[in-house]
Amino acid sequence: MKNNRLIKSVRYILLSIFLIFVTVEAYLHQVLGGRKSPSIHALCPYGELESMYSLVFNGTFIQKIFSGTFILLMLTLILAIVFRRSFCGLICPFGALQEFFGVLGKKLFKKRFVMNKNIDKPLRYLKYIILVVTLYYAWITAGLWVNPYDPWAAYGHISSGFSSLKEEYPIGFMILILILIGSLLYDRFFCKYLCPIGALYGIISKFSLTKITRDKDRCINCNLCSKNCPVNINVSELSEINSSECINCNLCMIACPSDKVLDIKTAGKSVKPLTNIILVISIFLGGIMITKATGLYEVTPPKITASTRITADEIKGYMTLEEISVAFKIELNELYERLQIPASIPKDTPLKEIKNFIPGFEVETVRELLR
Repeated sequence: MKNNRLIKSVRYILLSIFLIFVTVEAYLHQVLGGRKSPSIHALCPYGELESMYSLVFNGTFIQKIFSGTFILLMLTLILAIVFRRSFCGLICPFGALQEFFGVLGKKLFKKRFVMNKNIDKPLRYLKYIILVVTLYYAWITAGLWVNPYDPWAAYGHISSGFSSLKEEYPIGFMILILILIGSLLYDRFFCKYLCPIGALYGIISKFSLTKITRDKDRCINCNLCSKNCPVNINVSELSEINSSECINCNLCMIACPSDKVLDIKTAGKSVKPLTNIILVISIFLGGIMITKATGLYEVTPPKITASTRITADEIKGYMTLEEISVAFKIELNELYERLQIPASIPKDTPLKEIKNFIPGFEVETVRELLR
């Protein structure tokens, strides 16, 4: 039991670290800009899934997506193949946020609620519909179509202030609030009903090398495994847990008071819960570190130099006036004249912040004037 508490603590520590890391990066992105800190889209595997069509047919990533996002997607798909939806249960920051709200909800209401089966079952299919719809529109528009409705994107922009949220993510922010309220009542509310990337991992995990088995003869039928499952799988009634909902969180095994009743098997071999966690994290972080060391992992745009060539359509809001001057080989004073802005605006001003000097000024204006 002592070892089980250790495993549970390790898991919560890992989830906390990933949530804090992404939250800090999202804050720094708002403060320092996209050149110095990645956007929350660049750190989300789903962003690359949305960019896949453009990458395959055009050889380019869509806006806010980089090679590092592609690597994150590949690593999480590998995890899904080998260790089921481990990314969801051990790494995902949004999953962590829901779990911590769940802990708060349990303290507030003294229990966790379970959705009525007649409502729960059809709602589970909603995430698959969201997966298809968001990918379809992302691919035909060659952009992050779901962005205004994305609760995770809204979370990443909280530090930009309520007025910015109201302007850029009114729907996404409302969905975020609903998800957090739902998480106070129900475990992993977003994961179970709305998460599109979770839907994809779930499909892949049906063919995963990892399974959880239950020894019926050793089981004392205490039902603690089912009660502690955050995605409400009836573990105590199954001999093999092969549900696409399983997020490989190991909480059922941690809750089990009997030895050798529940067993994680990867490629037919038993794996201890702590070993399972270590392997998952090693593959994920190891993959990032290796690709980063080789220069393949990038989640921020490259620095603009004299050799940089970009088109007007590739102009981004985080780019400064000076960078535009360098990229388009235009003298600064000429650039100011063409953009019809006063010379008093500092040259290191990001384009998206020019509106602070000239109300109503949009980045699209720069694109139009430099075409």
